[in-house]
Amino acid sequence: MAKRWDSSHSRMIAVGGILAAGSLVLLWLACLVPSGRVGLAAVAGLFPVAGVLAVGRAAGYLCWAAAGVLGLFLLPDKGIALLYVLFLGVYPVAKGQIEALRNKKLEWCLKLLFFNGVLTLVWFVFGELFLPMLSHLPKLSGAVLYLAGNVLFIAYDIGLSRLISLLYHRIGPGRRW
Repeated sequence: MAKRWDSSHSRMIAVGGILAAGSLVLLWLACLVPSGRVGLAAVAGLFPVAGVLAVGRAAGYLCWAAAGVLGLFLLPDKGIALLYVLFLGVYPVAKGQIEALRNKKLEWCLKLLFFNGVLTLVWFVFGELFLPMLSHLPKLSGAVLYLAGNVLFIAYDIGLSRLISLLYHRIGPGRRW
């Protein structure tokens, strides 16, 4: 028997679509500005968080997927779109699932595994697109990139947790992250 369609599905799709449009606008702006591109793409990753808080995790993933696919087709800078698709758009939603485990050590292991998996994919598959200036550096640059990347990721994760807490108190006091 098919599951009955109700207004909660419609609400989830509507909220996910509206928030995807907001993400896409910020990603488009990230393509236009001369500096702060990654910062704008990171802010675009807060829209899926708002979807999770307002309607549920499905809205967050819908926002991420819709903005990511449209970004890959419409944005002039495919690197910004890929950064959003691979990390900055999906991680804030996945973070909520990881933190639902309620085991700090396991959570940090999974978060670091997620980040280093994405960094490895970017480094080896999309390296020329994202990091063309590092291609001529010696092999040590990879170790430095991973070390610096992990330090920046930990700072990003802590800052993101604080932003999510702020959004939670503003948007979704009835929702559990």
